[in-house]
Amino acid sequence: MESKVYGTDGAPLRAYTIERKTKETHIRVSLCLDGGEVKVSTGIGFFDHMLTALAFYAGFGLEVEAAGDLQVDGHHTVEDVGIVLGQALSRCLGERKGIRRFGSAYVPMDEALSFTALDLSNRPYLVYDAPMPQERIGDYDACLTEEFMRALAVNGGITLHMRAFYGRNAHHMTEGLFKSLGLSLKDAVRIQGEGTTSTKGVL
Repeated sequence: MESKVYGTDGAPLRAYTIERKTKETHIRVSLCLDGGEVKVSTGIGFFDHMLTALAFYAGFGLEVEAAGDLQVDGHHTVEDVGIVLGQALSRCLGERKGIRRFGSAYVPMDEALSFTALDLSNRPYLVYDAPMPQERIGDYDACLTEEFMRALAVNGGITLHMRAFYGRNAHHMTEGLFKSLGLSLKDAVRIQGEGTTSTKGVL
């Protein structure tokens, strides 16, 4: 199920709602690139914290409701949220006209330093260099961050490069990655004209 969102004047907003149901997960995402309420419930506390931070630093309105087979582990839930969020982002961007397109940010978190650079190019690619010193962060497997980022990049049409330069605490390192992603998206989705930011004339 998908639906476009309209403002009080009847004009379409840069917003979209998508619902996806499989035998493993049931995900509903509402995304607005121009702000709004942030409410996240995935059943994985640390992942909720990361998605909330991502939306906050991006300046997005975001509602996520996810029910998954957590009795197995968090993999399907985390990956499928990335899929649906990426789809919602792509729908919000439409033909991607007028957007700045590029964004990058460093985020220090105590002893850790993380970095994101991205291009809303409509050409999905992920480069992820962030080995974690601990395997678990609460009820979250640290390796799932890469799965989320890959799903987001592929379904959102993002060339996404991420690196955790150093750190001793996987919580700090991962949070820095999500916050730097949010800051990078905030720049990249910003409207700065009417044309397409590409010498090709299309993204």
